[in-house]
Amino acid sequence: MAGTNQIKEKSYTFALSMVKAAKTLQGDKEFVLSKQLLRAGTSIGANVEEAGAAQSKRDFIAKMSIASKEARETHYWLRILADSGYLDNITSRQLLDDCLELIKLLTAIVKTAQSNN
Repeated sequence: MAGTNQIKEKSYTFALSMVKAAKTLQGDKEFVLSKQLLRAGTSIGANVEEAGAAQSKRDFIAKMSIASKEARETHYWLRILADSGYLDNITSRQLLDDCLELIKLLTAIVKTAQSNN
């Protein structure tokens, strides 16, 4: 599938950013939202990896669709953390931009795979 190597790399790098952000948040004694962010933000890459071993085109589309949903959930948590002041403006802007890029890539991959199905 076109774009899968790029999405694998970007989702992995993004997951590492989520681990770092969660660690920082937990250091500031914010545990509930940090766990939500960590779970959703690392799930994107996990589902992309699973899609790489898909048993069928339909399975591939399903896994990439889940990754897309997790990216949208992550975007929500990032907005909450930014608007509540838990993340500084520079960090939150970069993470939000990276997350939006993942959403766009995943949307394109899913649409392309669906049209080729």
